[in-house]
Amino acid sequence: MTEQHSTQFERGTDGPKVIVAGVDGSDSSLRAVAYAAGLARRQGALLAIVYVQPVLAAGAAMGAPVADTTDEIAENLVAQIRHETERVKGIFDIRWEFHTFRGDPYGGLVKAADQLKADAVIVGASEQAGHRIIGSVAVRLVKAGRWPVTVVP
Repeated sequence: MTEQHSTQFERGTDGPKVIVAGVDGSDSSLRAVAYAAGLARRQGALLAIVYVQPVLAAGAAMGAPVADTTDEIAENLVAQIRHETERVKGIFDIRWEFHTFRGDPYGGLVKAADQLKADAVIVGASEQAGHRIIGSVAVRLVKAGRWPVTVVP
């Protein structure tokens, strides 16, 4: 004789509590943030939007103020996200945070996902042709196998 357990409807969610979305200003990364925002709203999760500021060797920068430029990009991204959040306020309420990390995109997202205890990572598909050969950040995140990764086209 087999014991059967009754299944009861459970209100709430067992889904992700922290969703990390990588953003770099590209169209695909902005679509990834929009997708992640919808998922975070439906799941009642925290949306952690992460921008990884590239660090260039001093010689590669040729004296250009790289840190100032990436800080400006981060500030513009925050302003854009705040604008969109205000635009849908009252219709959709989403808990979100913006984080910046320095380094290469893959390493920065890994560090962010670890520190923020991410349950899921969402990124945009690479728009660079060279990534077809050497692999994109998204592919590297999937291969790491540490979180569910969603790649938004």
